Amino acid sequence: MSRCWLTGGSSGIGAALAVQMLEQGHQVALGTRTADGLSDLMARYPGQVLAAVGDVDVSEQVAAIAAQIEHTWGALDLVILNAGTCEYLDPGHFDPALVERVVRTNLFGVSHCLAAALPLLRRGERPHLVVTGSSVTWLALPRAGAYGASKAAVRYLVESLRIDLINEGIAVTLVSPGFVDTPLTRRNDFPMPQMWTAERAARHIIARLPRRPLEINFPTAFTLVMRLLGALPVRWRLKLGQRLARDQKD
Repeated sequence: MSRCWLTGGSSGIGAALAVQMLEQGHQVALGTRTADGLSDLMARYPGQVLAAVGDVDVSEQVAAIAAQIEHTWGALDLVILNAGTCEYLDPGHFDPALVERVVRTNLFGVSHCLAAALPLLRRGERPHLVVTGSSVTWLALPRAGAYGASKAAVRYLVESLRIDLINEGIAVTLVSPGFVDTPLTRRNDFPMPQMWTAERAARHIIARLPRRPLEINFPTAFTLVMRLLGALPVRWRLKLGQRLARDQKD
């Protein structure tokens, strides 16, 4: 069974991934900002859970987690960088502090974890790096400039890193979900078509990891539509965005 570091494991897809991986017998360094809830999992799965408490935004805390993993296991076979956040811009007021917060977690947090995880993956068995992106990278949506920009940057980073790591035998998978029922999406005030539960999303991801795919996208119909719409001419995409913005106001 694999030695896995999973970030963003306190709720949503991350929490569902943690439980399902532990059920399969994997060892999981469970990344959370606080230790709340970890004691229950450690009791249910003795010897499998390593408390990786820290904030991915803070490079020193991420380095300390990596040192803890190295001391305990010596290496990693699987890394799932799932921690992320989402905030929406007010059309009447551009907030650079909001953009900075979202990019700090979604992009810089990933980069901190990459710097810490790659040396451990290089010592692992069939090393596999998995990063959670978003289907929003295929089509610009109203108010989503900060979130979409951060995830678009993550996509480019992952695709470039995949080229750099292929000769080292490290597989790289980008996960691009549609809408998933999580504490973040429950704050949304607009329709979210084809929403999946976190448990269903986790099952879908875990079932595909052994094949080490380049990408995992879901739901299939939703992500296909997003990709097709994203390929429309720029002016058409603008008109579509205007329509979506009006729908959000209704």
